[in-house]
Amino acid sequence: MIDFAPLAGCRYTVIGDPITHSRSPEMQNAGFAALGLGRPYGRLRVPVEELPRFVEFARKHLDGVNLTIPHKHHILKELAGISREADLCGSVNTLLIRKGELYGETTDGYGFSEAVREAFGLATEGLRAVFFGAGGAARAVVFFLAEHGAEAIRIVNRTRERAEALAEALHDAYPGVAVETAVPGDRAKVREFLAGADLAVQATSQGLHREDPPPFDLELLAGFQELACFDMIYHRTPFLERASELGHQTSGGAGMLLHQGARSLELWTGKKAPVEIMRQALAAAQQAG
Repeated sequence: MIDFAPLAGCRYTVIGDPITHSRSPEMQNAGFAALGLGRPYGRLRVPVEELPRFVEFARKHLDGVNLTIPHKHHILKELAGISREADLCGSVNTLLIRKGELYGETTDGYGFSEAVREAFGLATEGLRAVFFGAGGAARAVVFFLAEHGAEAIRIVNRTRERAEALAEALHDAYPGVAVETAVPGDRAKVREFLAGADLAVQATSQGLHREDPPPFDLELLAGFQELACFDMIYHRTPFLERASELGHQTSGGAGMLLHQGARSLELWTGKKAPVEIMRQALAAAQQAG
């Protein structure tokens, strides 16, 4: 049973399961405070079976929500409306609540593109990327990249059917983008994908815990030093550590979290997000552990 007490005085929150690792409250509250709007943002663990109960609470008490695993798909049936981008990728990470109705947006793609630009100087136009994982965040990002001029997107996922379903949807919406799939065990195909890419993206939840196995054989990264490596998880992961040892430029997901969160703040408030203040708050929260 959800305990809503942690949201006392809050008008915004992030929900997920797990959620204790999230640094969104520190970052978002710094942004709200800089805009003179107090510190109205909380954090709440919501098991997927409790999502309808949370929605009823949100209708009455909240103005906005960020969503993480596992809610980006499950929330769709509760929404009164959805943006075109979110509809295409079938995933939302941001809710706007107006007069008790929930509206869905996705800011993951925007956050990702800004993070990659900052970390590696890579633009979306002409980008060739390999994604390990085909879940909600990956879906949002690949559709954003396709919309903004990516040249090729390769999807590696342990469930081939899920990768192929995403590839088919992406091809139908953007037939000009080269799309291919593979499973992690197909070493030759994965290596071929990496050889022809500018960017490798770890988009699974593997790495949230230190004991998690890698999403693929990380030795396949060897020999492609020009390949940038990005992990959507925002602490240091085995994927990033091995990629760095092999000579790759690397970046964790903190930049993506920063920019997708800043975009959410702008959607909620109609004001320009104080990105540098939010960046400093996020860095301090990460350092504090």
